[in-house]
Amino acid sequence: MVKLNRIYTRTGDDGTTGLVDGSRVAKASALIGAIGEVDEANCAIGLAVIHAEDGDPLRRIQNDLFDLGADLATPQGIEGALRIVPAQVARLEAEIDAMTAQLQPLTSFVLPGGTPAAAALHVARATTRRAERAASAAAVSPLALAYLNRLSDWLFCAARMANDAGAGDVLWVPGGER
Repeated sequence: MVKLNRIYTRTGDDGTTGLVDGSRVAKASALIGAIGEVDEANCAIGLAVIHAEDGDPLRRIQNDLFDLGADLATPQGIEGALRIVPAQVARLEAEIDAMTAQLQPLTSFVLPGGTPAAAALHVARATTRRAERAASAAAVSPLALAYLNRLSDWLFCAARMANDAGAGDVLWVPGGER
């Protein structure tokens, strides 16, 4: 378990931060950028939790994102490191399939919005997509990338579920406001 006796350490005052193995990297590195984007996605999901009818799946995902952050912050080759595992990706896929079976068929692209819960989930989805792009640029593990990719799909489906299983989706009307 993590125990924090003091929040500030002063070790990052030189523009570096520590990885799990004790090595130091620049805060401006692609890897630390990806870790920060994952943190932002987790924050956006935390906001979505307050609007959700059942926040438990989102809280589980928040824990997964801490696992993902640990995965990213641990250089490859370290024995016993906390890593994203295939079961976490498979669980998201199974849940996406279950939601999709309940959703109205798509007839257009969905605009972010609808209910407050759906809007918050769309923000979390877009933030997760940004985290995925940053993780890709940092050349992280394929499972970490797969998790972020599935998570954004999961959040899209969850947003549609929050819009009355898609019946309340706000649909794009191409050229409709000209």
